[in-house]
Amino acid sequence: MSRTALRICPLCEATCGLTLTIEGTEVTGARGDRDDVFSKGFICPKGASFGAVDGDPDRLRTPLVREDGELREATWEEAFDAVAAGIRPVVERYGPNSVGVVLGNPNVHTMAGALYPPVLLAGLGTHSVFTASTVDQMPKHVSSGLLYGDALAIPVPDLDHTDHLLLIGANPLESNGSLCTAPDFPGKLKALKARGGTLTVIDPRRTRTAKLADRHIAIRPGTDALLLAAMAYTLFDEGLVDPGELTPHLQGLDELPDAVRDFTPEAAADACDVDAGAIRVLARELAAAPTAAVYGRIGSCTVPHGTLASWLVDVLNVLTGNLDRPGGALFPQAATDKTPRPAGPGRGFALGRWHSRVSEHPEAKGELPLSALAEEIDTATEQGEPIRAVIAVATNPVLSAPDGDRLDKALGSLDFMVSVDPYLNETSRHAHVVLPPPPPSQSPHHDFAFNALAVRNQVRYTRPAVPLEPGRMAETEILARLTLAATGMHGADPSAVDDLVIGQTLGKAVKEPHSPVHGQDPHELAARLTGVSGPERRLDMMLRLGPYGDGFGVRPDGLSLEKLLAHPHGIDLGPLASRLPQPLKTASGKVELLPRPLADDLPRLRAALRERADGLVLIGRRHLRSNNSWMHNVPALTGGSNRCTLHIHPDDAERLGVRDGADVRLKGAGGEVTAPAEVTDVVRPGVVSLPHGWGHDRPGTRLGHAAADPGVNVNQLLDGSLLDPLSGNAVLNGVPVEVAPVAEKITPLT
Repeated sequence: MSRTALRICPLCEATCGLTLTIEGTEVTGARGDRDDVFSKGFICPKGASFGAVDGDPDRLRTPLVREDGELREATWEEAFDAVAAGIRPVVERYGPNSVGVVLGNPNVHTMAGALYPPVLLAGLGTHSVFTASTVDQMPKHVSSGLLYGDALAIPVPDLDHTDHLLLIGANPLESNGSLCTAPDFPGKLKALKARGGTLTVIDPRRTRTAKLADRHIAIRPGTDALLLAAMAYTLFDEGLVDPGELTPHLQGLDELPDAVRDFTPEAAADACDVDAGAIRVLARELAAAPTAAVYGRIGSCTVPHGTLASWLVDVLNVLTGNLDRPGGALFPQAATDKTPRPAGPGRGFALGRWHSRVSEHPEAKGELPLSALAEEIDTATEQGEPIRAVIAVATNPVLSAPDGDRLDKALGSLDFMVSVDPYLNETSRHAHVVLPPPPPSQSPHHDFAFNALAVRNQVRYTRPAVPLEPGRMAETEILARLTLAATGMHGADPSAVDDLVIGQTLGKAVKEPHSPVHGQDPHELAARLTGVSGPERRLDMMLRLGPYGDGFGVRPDGLSLEKLLAHPHGIDLGPLASRLPQPLKTASGKVELLPRPLADDLPRLRAALRERADGLVLIGRRHLRSNNSWMHNVPALTGGSNRCTLHIHPDDAERLGVRDGADVRLKGAGGEVTAPAEVTDVVRPGVVSLPHGWGHDRPGTRLGHAAADPGVNVNQLLDGSLLDPLSGNAVLNGVPVEVAPVAEKITPLT
């Protein structure tokens, strides 16, 4: 007999509400939840394929433990015994930094991934931390940290109300949005145009988003910061700067004209391959719009000046008075945010508190560049021990990081590795222990990170739609037990992790004068928490202490887990609103427009005015029915246009003798790959495009469908040496490559 259950989709950042159809314990269908307060019934192909993702027969169902070189099925007890026996001796002999922790993108899509890795990292005390952020959005975190004092204070465009939206390096019709949580992003862009607004897209490709735009600027890859700096110059040069009500909250506004004085549209035009007049028009239109927002994403982050580009996005919003005002770019307020503190100076944001051992890359937000993981394992120096053990949670860096071949070998040399992953993939195949979480239908869901980036304030929570299958373990318990095993508390009850966090959080809250529970007994407060599990009790605590919370009775109409459960389609908390200066945590208590690290990086950008790219450069691309390497094992999500082909412009194809559909060889600094050519004018001349996350052809995996059509690993073309120096983010776009038909020999790169 079939039934329905609600579930928030965990397959991309849009976080749409789903209504699942369930037969027994199998998800047989998924449709949009029309009553969801946020997504209102919207669904994309990924969400519609929830059942296929959930029921993939290649998902691991029991732990695997390596014995005599081979992985065998094991009990959970055996698996965690092996973790403790593998990790603790490494820590005790070589120190905590000899254990590397690698966290993948899916962690921000699960409750477990949000709640437990911070406890693991604190318990281990390792500085060897690597995440997907440094092949994605770390430049935005760094620029926000420097501007606002908080790396997580990221303003998002007010899509529902803006009159003018400028997108740079973003393709939300394919990605569904990124660092901007917006169900039905395509519909919001169409609504913008329908109400008379303007959409401008800056992208080397004529993407689906660019085709919808009023104006598409096909910029030369990697020159985003130059274009944005030239727009800022124009605003000053033409007297168009008007921060308005922002002015009292700004520090360094008078220093900006001198900082951007060399970036005239005429100086930037040749480097960007954008007419100087067009640059001036972009700036004038931005300043003239009643409300406007500039939004930059991965295309503007994964380039040599990614942090400067991310900074300039916000600078343009400031200069036009569009930061922190409706219709511009606003700071969301999530229900689980900490109790808002009074406005005033904070501790600020620091970079480079420690450095990587081999190349001495500075940390950013507590993380080292994922590009440096291989050398931190395989290279001996006098600066400390190499990484000898790795804890990998929901990550596949062999495909997502530069030079996967080197990392593949490095992972194979470790003393010990544990991987939390539902698949035996290109990375987890090296693990000594694999801990498989259950499918998403068997897990609860609340979006901690994405609600802090949402275009409307709201809160939703769904309990598991399907009971936990016998023999499986909840992902929250897996990560709790992993934390205990890795930090010397193996065998303790996993609830100890939740109790520890609750005790620490409430103990701190009662000491804070601005907290609603100031002066109360933390033990008494803990006893009042509700929920059927430790994670639910932690969610209840965060809701009650949060900006909309009941404050444990101080605000009777406020939020709690009990109230949220009574609203299964979520609770609408209203549109985004102006919040400055409260979110600021800078030492000055103001928006610091020209922080020293950014000012010191501007000479490098000035030098780029004189640089010219010869030959072809590579960019990536997104597919609507994919999310990095996650979903290539699901047949419904790998057909049609979701293919690993090389987009090449007809002019370049003719010059190189490349035929549509024929195999071509690409060579970069890190190696070469062979892929079929797709001759198309959606890319500008001089640019080729290959999607990220493919290359499922390594032995020892259990990805039957993905292996049948593996594609190629675009990141193998990179050697990992190209990084944005401030953030440590890998340069994935605008990198030189050579292309030739497979029958021809490629000359070495010079």
